[in-house]
Amino acid sequence: MRYQISGKQIDIGAALQAHVKAGLGAVVDKYAERPTDAQVIFSRSGHEQVCEAIVHLSTGLNARARGRAGEIYAAFDQCCDKMEKQLRRYKRRLKDHHHTRTTPIELSGVSSYILAASDEAGDREPETLQPMIIAETETKIPTLSVGEAVMQMELADSAVLVFRNEKHGGVNVVYRRDDGNFGWVDPQN
Repeated sequence: MRYQISGKQIDIGAALQAHVKAGLGAVVDKYAERPTDAQVIFSRSGHEQVCEAIVHLSTGLNARARGRAGEIYAAFDQCCDKMEKQLRRYKRRLKDHHHTRTTPIELSGVSSYILAASDEAGDREPETLQPMIIAETETKIPTLSVGEAVMQMELADSAVLVFRNEKHGGVNVVYRRDDGNFGWVDPQN
């Protein structure tokens, strides 16, 4: 597995890199069959140290965990514990469903836009109804089953996931509701 260990305005020494490779490697080897690479980013938030880890699995899914603590090693250990918990749940779900994906997830390239926030400067009317585009990027939409989409959303710890439904090829959305449940939007039905 390839590791990319970096710090945002923090010097990452050889001892910390060795600790990260040993700790994260043990967790990933235990629960993930064929991990491809891992990104670990250390940063500072006020007086706390923050560690964020993203592990890319060969199936196309990504697992993400974040830890915060006063010490940088403690932040990594907390992040590693969260990663272990996510990967354990992921592996259990694969066993429970008896569905093992043998082929990688297909990714479709689409354009993604960042729009300017609305102007809150009083009672002025906007000049046009079209929002101003600030940036345009290329993003990937995975082709997944609904169960895999929910699992990916939980692994990535995100609130919403847009995906292509592998049953009919249509674009679907799963999202986390305020009551803790998940919503699924399927325009095909």
